[in-house]
Amino acid sequence: MAENDRDLFSRMKKELFSSVIADALDSEGFRNQILRHDIRPLDPDTIVIGRAMTVLSVDVYTIPDEPYKIELEAVDALKNNEVLVAQTNGTIRSSLWGELLSTAAVYRGANGAVIDGFTRDTKAIIEMGFPVFVRGIAPYDSKGRSDVIAYNIEIECGGVKVVPGDIIFGDFDGVVVIPRSGEKAVLSAAFKKAQGEKEVKSALENGMTATDAFNKYGIL
Repeated sequence: MAENDRDLFSRMKKELFSSVIADALDSEGFRNQILRHDIRPLDPDTIVIGRAMTVLSVDVYTIPDEPYKIELEAVDALKNNEVLVAQTNGTIRSSLWGELLSTAAVYRGANGAVIDGFTRDTKAIIEMGFPVFVRGIAPYDSKGRSDVIAYNIEIECGGVKVVPGDIIFGDFDGVVVIPRSGEKAVLSAAFKKAQGEKEVKSALENGMTATDAFNKYGIL
């Protein structure tokens, strides 16, 4: 396996996909690691991979004395190969994310953002190629509607516990969270299964029945 995150994430992008990682997570006993189904990529070709940097946002009903203060601190704290993972507590009142924060995140070296909430400036984000996964799109500003209260803490995003440093992987099928405590075993299983699936596909393409292929390889 790769010795550093940059090489590891590059290999993951080439060889893995969310469903094979989900299967590997299941095999290692991590059975609740897939974010809710409506957290979707803005661009269907997007893949996001990185270490989680978590953000917690809540609804507010007045404009704070220092709007955006902790949110900006969180974005400025992003590091290379991190993915901002935000819990907005299901708000439909505002968009946490947008073009300018995406731009700032790019220049901090971040790999993307996964938000259990809304974004805006969608076309601009897609054009810059920054991977963003969200529940929805709306033009609302967050000022006076929601406010970030903490970052780099344990959160729940999309129904899954996320701890800073967990590996986030998202593609068109969905977003999975690989707990740091089990990442070596999970990734080893995922790479092995991905290779096995190639062998099964080749066998099927050469006429083997699905039943015989499963009996031989034990992979579906």
